[in-house]
Amino acid sequence: MTAMTLLDAMTWQGTLHSDGWVEPAGGTAPVRSPATGEEIAQVGVANTEDVTRACARAAAAQRAWAATGYAERAAVLRRAGQLFERHAAEIGDWIVREGGSIPPKAGVETDTAAQECYEAAALASHPLGEIIPSAQPRLSLARRLPVGVVGVIAPFNFPLILATRSVAPALALGNAVVLKPDPRTAVCGGISIARVFEEAGLPDGLLHVLPGGAEVGEALVADPNVRVISFTGSTAAGRKVGEAAARHLKRAHLELGGNSALIVLDDADLDLAVSAGAWGSFLHQGQICMTTGRHLVHESLSERYVERLAEKANHLPVGDPAKEQVALGPIIDEHQRDKIHALVTASVDAGARLAAGGTYEGLFYRPTVLTDVTPATPAYAQEVFGPVAPVITFTDQDEAVELARQTEYGLSLGILSRDVMKALALADRIPSGIVHINDQTVSDEAVAPFGGVGASGTGSRFGGSAANVDAFTETQWLTVRGTITRYPF
Repeated sequence: MTAMTLLDAMTWQGTLHSDGWVEPAGGTAPVRSPATGEEIAQVGVANTEDVTRACARAAAAQRAWAATGYAERAAVLRRAGQLFERHAAEIGDWIVREGGSIPPKAGVETDTAAQECYEAAALASHPLGEIIPSAQPRLSLARRLPVGVVGVIAPFNFPLILATRSVAPALALGNAVVLKPDPRTAVCGGISIARVFEEAGLPDGLLHVLPGGAEVGEALVADPNVRVISFTGSTAAGRKVGEAAARHLKRAHLELGGNSALIVLDDADLDLAVSAGAWGSFLHQGQICMTTGRHLVHESLSERYVERLAEKANHLPVGDPAKEQVALGPIIDEHQRDKIHALVTASVDAGARLAAGGTYEGLFYRPTVLTDVTPATPAYAQEVFGPVAPVITFTDQDEAVELARQTEYGLSLGILSRDVMKALALADRIPSGIVHINDQTVSDEAVAPFGGVGASGTGSRFGGSAANVDAFTETQWLTVRGTITRYPF
């Protein structure tokens, strides 16, 4: 690895296929900074023709990769982790400029991407089966085999992590991967991953990166060479992916939206609770599936909680994270900004009161606090995917449970209390794929199973050896006899 930089060109006018960077059938498109609107690169744009070609080449290359020893596969993943660490500043700069992230959030992404690769390297040698008792004189095994080609569809908000957490384990387990990053973050969420694995020595044909629109995702789900789809995105899009995958009789692992609750019990430390609530709602402009979308605060604390949360929101700096030290960067695009503002406006029209924020300049939306909220308030009842903190009060634990359960989502839950056992008992009554006691709702680690229930997805399909093996392998029953069995006819 002698190159000084990993992403040293201004233009990537190709898509990554088995024979290197090739001219895409879909042409090229500009990459723009959401903070400034300026063009910062050009990338190749795939179409359905590219998908067909990529999936066929991936299927052809995968057979040899599956037969490769685990030590060699693990070595590629370890080198990829080292490259993510070595080029963290460069990749992080793209996450800031292309994705609108503040630098600390970009650092979390590059660090976690490296950890995903290291965990995947260990996965390559993980036991992949079990011996099963048999009533007949034979050896009976259940073994896990690579599925073949995995299609990965990743979003814009944590583009590096949310692609790598599927790409790395799928490759480690002997699969090939076709990755469709969100076209708004095609460099940091796609091309950077391709370049890392290219430099790490991944054999040709095993990783294809195809930036493109919805038609590319549809073609990826439908392609007969793809046996598993790993999708992270909105619930609405996830339903379409799941339906299409079912028609083609293939598995779809869906990590979808959320409207996560933070429950502040009457004995919680108020200052710490406000800090946790602000971080949970305003980190990355609230553009996170685990964002704290609902603040459930005991009535004895609610007035002071709103005052301090609003004060904190009013003092958080918002601006271009590539040029100044800020707490919040830009919303990803105008469509998302307008959706956020429409929900805030509708909430105020419905009787909620703006305690802070509710305004924007360009794509920079002020962190917003809403009070006098009811369960029907639009910004409380729906996933906002923006820096909005609706606060609702409760009188006792039963009411807190009822409020927390009044959602179709079930991704993450935070409960703040000095009494940990009381908080644990409360958590048992609220369906959620993730629960954090004395923390806000946004957290992820490469070693932890990740996923939600209900409209938040199909369960824990990422993270940790068990979930990753389940996601990216098939189970085969195998029996062995010493001699051919004699039958009556």
